[in-house]
Amino acid sequence: MPKEATRDALLSAARAEFAAHGIAGARVDRIAERAGVNKERIYGYFGSKEKLFDQVMITVMDELTAAVAMPGDDPVEYVARLHDYYGTHPELVRLLMWESLHYRDGELEGQEHRVAKCERKAESLAVGLGREPSQETARTMMTLIGLAAWPAVMSRLGRIILGDEAATEEGRLRMREHLVSFARTALAGEADGARPAQGGEPATADGARPAGPAE
Repeated sequence: MPKEATRDALLSAARAEFAAHGIAGARVDRIAERAGVNKERIYGYFGSKEKLFDQVMITVMDELTAAVAMPGDDPVEYVARLHDYYGTHPELVRLLMWESLHYRDGELEGQEHRVAKCERKAESLAVGLGREPSQETARTMMTLIGLAAWPAVMSRLGRIILGDEAATEEGRLRMREHLVSFARTALAGEADGARPAQGGEPATADGARPAGPAE
């Protein structure tokens, strides 16, 4: 098998193994068997099981970025597209959760690459909202991602709260419509709060006009 094909086969096998078992529970012999190669190839190409996982994460996050356009193009539609992507790629949801559980502190391998991508997304969102990039915009982006991902992350909780509807295609479409409507209303409210209040004075965080001097 050519070198590039072997590497791709290992990444594909590792994606399935890590999604199912996490970093600690994954076994290199199962990854090698699934890929149809000797497990020594894993160490030769990647160095360790942890570095293989890091490369899997870089790959899946690059795929997500390629599939879902920047949020600034249409922030509400971004939530819808992201929700759809998480729904059709459950292994990505599990990989992100395993990563958070395993690497609670410290920096990740390739973190600079992912930080730079997230900064570009936050800048794009700021443009779409007509703002300057800021930590507040980054928090908004984090919230939008959370809205999009939560039904896939907590599918069992969805069944508990919504009943059997949550597992049906109709129920998933209703949830999608709800998320889109919620995001549209929230972003419209943020836009209103960002505008100056009457008299040209800036609004406060809750959208109210600051009190004037006591008379």
